[in-house]
Amino acid sequence: MNYLLLIYSNEAETKALGEAGLKKMSDEYMEFTKSIVQAGQFKAGDRLKPVSAASTVRVRNGKAAITDGPFAETREQLGGYYLIEAKNLDEATAIAARIPGARIGSIEVRPVWPLTG
Repeated sequence: MNYLLLIYSNEAETKALGEAGLKKMSDEYMEFTKSIVQAGQFKAGDRLKPVSAASTVRVRNGKAAITDGPFAETREQLGGYYLIEAKNLDEATAIAARIPGARIGSIEVRPVWPLTG
């Protein structure tokens, strides 16, 4: 089964790690990614640009309204994701716990509901 691992953190707290801290975390992400690729669990994954680069689209009464920024003000922002294959939720959450960002933010584990028909 496929699971989407959504990586949330506070952008300001992440920046506060400093250059050396960010480099260390980046190296840890590379090692983590390498490990799930080698295990055959990796499907896709990417880092997202900051919320300042985001746009939100809402359609009301047939008209699209586009605004800058995220949908809602929150303490943590979506910073990236992994799409993985795991046997079950227990395996998916164990993989999520190894993501370096889990130490400073949170990882939402969501089963993928495949489109059919």
